[in-house]
Amino acid sequence: MKPTKRYFGADAVAAKTDARQDDGRKDKSGMNESKSGTEDRLMLLPDDSDSKQTSKKRSKVPNMRKIDPYPGEAPVSEDTVKKYTKTKKVKSAGIKGKYHEHRYKQQVQATRLAATQAARAELLLREDTGYFEADEGEDTSKISQYDIADAVDITSAEKFFELHLDKFGPYRINYTRNGRHLLVGGRKGHLAAIDWQTKHLMCEFNATEVIEDVKWLHTENMFAVAQKKWTYVYDNQGLELHCLKLLDSVLRMEYLPYHFLLATSSAKGYLSWLDISVGKQVSGCVTHMGRLDVMCQNPHNAIIHLGATGGSVTLWSPSVKEPLIKMLCHRSAIRGLAVDTTGNYMATAGVDRSLRVFDLRTYKPLYKYKISAGATCLNFSQTGLLAAGLGNVVEVYKDCHKSQVTAPYMSHRLTSPMTNLQFCPYEDVVGVGHGQGFASLIIPGAGEANFDALDVNPYQTKKQRQEWEVKALLDKIQPELITLNPHEIGQIDQPAMQSKLDARSKLLLIKSPKSDFEPKHKKKGKSKTGRVESRKKGRRFEEKREFIKDTVKLRKTAAVEESQSSEPAQPKTTLDRFKSAPQTGSRVT
Repeated sequence: MKPTKRYFGADAVAAKTDARQDDGRKDKSGMNESKSGTEDRLMLLPDDSDSKQTSKKRSKVPNMRKIDPYPGEAPVSEDTVKKYTKTKKVKSAGIKGKYHEHRYKQQVQATRLAATQAARAELLLREDTGYFEADEGEDTSKISQYDIADAVDITSAEKFFELHLDKFGPYRINYTRNGRHLLVGGRKGHLAAIDWQTKHLMCEFNATEVIEDVKWLHTENMFAVAQKKWTYVYDNQGLELHCLKLLDSVLRMEYLPYHFLLATSSAKGYLSWLDISVGKQVSGCVTHMGRLDVMCQNPHNAIIHLGATGGSVTLWSPSVKEPLIKMLCHRSAIRGLAVDTTGNYMATAGVDRSLRVFDLRTYKPLYKYKISAGATCLNFSQTGLLAAGLGNVVEVYKDCHKSQVTAPYMSHRLTSPMTNLQFCPYEDVVGVGHGQGFASLIIPGAGEANFDALDVNPYQTKKQRQEWEVKALLDKIQPELITLNPHEIGQIDQPAMQSKLDARSKLLLIKSPKSDFEPKHKKKGKSKTGRVESRKKGRRFEEKREFIKDTVKLRKTAAVEESQSSEPAQPKTTLDRFKSAPQTGSRVT
């Protein structure tokens, strides 16, 4: 394809126009009209001389750049940045070495940049949580679920439904972390895994054994079932993967997603933690609290909370065999226990028909409520709503841990007493398991409006789920790091470290006493200066060697005494006579 000649002279244009005229009509009038037409065409086309003149004129004009009226990055409020900051700043005064100080400053800058970018991206999150706004004199708890389903759109109305399963109940339920899948388990052996948003049944079977509790694991491909004798692990097709005989007579289960730990409490009063990534038991202890059927976890620090029949709540960590905290919350047995997502507030319900809210930062009670019946189950939503199961009535309270409330936010009556309830993550839905099946209720404002797709993604594909699983295994937190205050991990215990350094310096700086040995005078040239000094040096070496041996014995004895004093005293039994006496030191040759 030949390029078109757009720029050409006046003679060429006139020749072409003359050739287009008819052979017998070449009069002056026709020629004039054709010339005028070519002149009009030539005015639209730039000439070489004109282009050179315009280029000279343009070269004289200075190069003007656009000025940004808002230079720099968009400002972000410090409150928003503080909201997305997950770590506390550590003082760099005690860091030794310029290299480590430089590395620490780089980490601080990277953390600050991540929080700033997250705060700036908050402008893109247009979704927001909404609540019922009642008119003056109107009570929102009297609004029924059928009225809500009629008022909302079709997609939201489909979230209110009931499953009538009256043959294998009562049922316990559990949602996945992204809120997409639902697991229901009946006490008489019925199990079903459902994608509740699309109503797609993943698997359904009967375990032919009593089921105490069900729990999803790290993904929707695996779930654990606490059956009458042992605990089993199934896949999403209903195939048995593992039989955990270490976990027997389990009543309640909690899964710690960032540690890959399955915490279980049994009817024998035994609390254990199992690492599902390697299939080994991390820790376990006897609580001496009897039957453990009230259990929950703190999502902020992964501490396990247990409720006892004596009205006390104990906090447990896998690295300690004794309870970290023991609180007397009620004068009667505890039937319900829940901790909010921030880890700052804990709600307890007792048989005495009382509901109490505690501040876990000070371990003091904040508010006390008198309810119509003893709550058998409690659960906090992502936005701070508290749901309580009072027999066959579900009551939801709004901001009950921030101020004193006088009436519930919403209420719904079921056909049978409930056994379990849980708010669905990232949805305005609460799922209730009761004696005759399952009910999904619409609770406006219960779910978080925006989700972090790198952590939990309700719309993730198979490839994204696989990549997330690998990354989560690489970022797994060790169980030894589970403490009451997770921010203490990155800090230095200065008093303890200073005492250790002082003790080490004392042991290292201990010198052997000076030797006062004076060799006897010998004849025949044996008392020369060189020989006397060599005899003194050998005697000093022997005394120093004996001193070091005695020092090592003392250190070992002190270590054994310290370990014995730190261990709790155990009651003596008749079998102690067969135990060998502990060795206080090692034999030195």
